[in-house]
Amino acid sequence: MKKKTSILSSILIMALTLILAACGNNAAKPNPPAQSGNPNQAAGGNSLERIKSKGKMTIGLMGTYAPYNFVNENNEVDGYDADLSKEIAKRLGVEAEFVTGEFSGLIEGLKQGKFDALVSQVTITDERKQSIDFSEPYVKNDVSIIVKESNNNIQSVEDFKGKKVGVALGTNDEAYLRDEVLPKVGTFEIVTYNDNLNALMDLNNKRIDATINNVFALKPLIEKNNLKLKTVGKPLKSDYAGVAMPKNSPELKDAVDQALKEIKEDGTLKTLYNKWFGVDPNF
Repeated sequence: MKKKTSILSSILIMALTLILAACGNNAAKPNPPAQSGNPNQAAGGNSLERIKSKGKMTIGLMGTYAPYNFVNENNEVDGYDADLSKEIAKRLGVEAEFVTGEFSGLIEGLKQGKFDALVSQVTITDERKQSIDFSEPYVKNDVSIIVKESNNNIQSVEDFKGKKVGVALGTNDEAYLRDEVLPKVGTFEIVTYNDNLNALMDLNNKRIDATINNVFALKPLIEKNNLKLKTVGKPLKSDYAGVAMPKNSPELKDAVDQALKEIKEDGTLKTLYNKWFGVDPNF
């Protein structure tokens, strides 16, 4: 009898074990965590609400492009772009937080959600509009040819043929050289730089023959480093820069455009422009 009881007990235990195992396999499993993706597409895609909820607007800029944006002697981001950013942020009811980086990585960083906006002389172009949004223009920049003072052989882009021409990497100026000047002029070497000072130093030391850029941006570097350089000819083109924002951010774009409208109408933009460039706005 004891043997039969033992066998029955074993069978019951095995059956109970199988039932529990089956229940365990059919139990509800927690859903995998949702992918966060691009932070700029979170919270219903409303970038403005997210900025206001955190109380600050994270702005990407180079920090090496005086007088537009640079790090001053107090290790603070300064310049026209910085002052304008603070004004925009103030009118949105938040503070401006600056993050510096090489220009060639700023737009990609904006797409990845590292910044809420870029205020770093980002030229408005149709190509860029396909992947990011822009505010109304806040500055107009004339781009000119810069050569060594002793160089009288280059007066226009037609003289670039067979020469070495420096330009900032990832900029509209680089695209202009590659897409418009090269096909028109013929073969010349384009040398790219992440830093304007390096381009100017190479030009001063005859490692390149010319560069193109906004003269306002180069003048402080030329004077500070006592470089023997000059501009030649008429401006090649005029570019308009705007505040760059994540694509499909209508609330943020409208708010920034409204802030810029107020800044222009109440004279703040004129005051900032005079402070950094010594002249009235030319647009």
